[in-house]
Amino acid sequence: MAKVLEGPGMGLMKKWGITVPNYVVVTSVEQFNELAKVNDWIQQGKLVAKAHEALGSRFKLGLVKVGLDRKGAEAAVKEMLGKQVGSITVAQVIVSEMIPHKEEYYASVKSTRAGSEILLANCGGIEVESNWDRVKKLAVEVGEKPASADLDKLAKEAGFTGPVAKKMAEFANKLFTCFDNEDAQYLEVNPVVVRESDGELIALDAVTLLDGDAKFRHPDWNFQFAAEFGRAYTKDEVEVMAVDSKIKGSVKFIQIPGGNIAMLPAGGGASVYYSDAVVARGGKLANYAEYSGDPPDWAVEVLTEKVASLPDIKHIIVGGAIANFTDVKKTFGGIIAGFRKAKSEGKLKGVKIWVRRGGPNEKEGLELMRKLKDEGFDINVFDRNTPLTDIVDMALQNK
Repeated sequence: MAKVLEGPGMGLMKKWGITVPNYVVVTSVEQFNELAKVNDWIQQGKLVAKAHEALGSRFKLGLVKVGLDRKGAEAAVKEMLGKQVGSITVAQVIVSEMIPHKEEYYASVKSTRAGSEILLANCGGIEVESNWDRVKKLAVEVGEKPASADLDKLAKEAGFTGPVAKKMAEFANKLFTCFDNEDAQYLEVNPVVVRESDGELIALDAVTLLDGDAKFRHPDWNFQFAAEFGRAYTKDEVEVMAVDSKIKGSVKFIQIPGGNIAMLPAGGGASVYYSDAVVARGGKLANYAEYSGDPPDWAVEVLTEKVASLPDIKHIIVGGAIANFTDVKKTFGGIIAGFRKAKSEGKLKGVKIWVRRGGPNEKEGLELMRKLKDEGFDINVFDRNTPLTDIVDMALQNK
């Protein structure tokens, strides 16, 4: 699951016919001022400025300013950019037009085990949390689309009457269409408001969670996903994500500051297994990583370079169970190339490498790994007959 920030999330909804406020996302005061020159709505209307980061309680933190004119928005952008909140530094601000309204509503679509669920309520904003019994739901089975009659019924059950009921049914249909076509796992608009000038429904805020592994199907996803762990993605993490989006199979990489044991496991199960083993034995992880699904050797090479470049590491664990179809020789070729490049750049000094693997072409792959010892690598290689956690024990005994 990949979180998308408000700006690109609203952009996806606009693509599928949902009306959103005019908005810009800026990274500097100068950029805001340039955009203000070519957007009349910035010059003439009331504005809202918000920190464009994965932060909760932005209003309480002083990172939401409302009722601003252009000068006030400029001041808000200047005030927010660079502000440190926990481990996050505000690097972007979203400035949008302020939509006059009286009523606030709620709408969302979420994945379920059986398909998806559409939710509507005739209350919104902070009010919906304390009135969740007013939220009405419509289940949609996998591969199906909601019928117009069912959406009309849902809107009425949620307490909508008159023209607004029909509009909310249509809004829910557009939200589902966006959800379905954009490989979303969760879409929430809170609040949905009725614009006073023309009665049109407007999505004022968006929570968007997408299936990150579906990025290859969406060439227009030109935005970065928001980090899930309270900080921005590092340059190396973003580069691995870019590789992952282009290949068959998968490569993953997350840095963990302060650790000295680097991980390069094969498969998500092995990555968790080895990580748990390191922590249980008192070790400090320097990263999370995995390669799986028989990725190309060049992608594994990129991942290996990032792992080998982690600061202050003493060990690298290249672990995996017995693969069913991942070619051990081919993927080890990528790892070996990555190790050689890192060594040529002066890295891996004093780093011990521990390898345990089985699977197609394992004999040839393990032999290639053993030959690295002749090139000056401190490497220890084991086959399928060695228990997985033994290499963790060996590494930590040498710490």
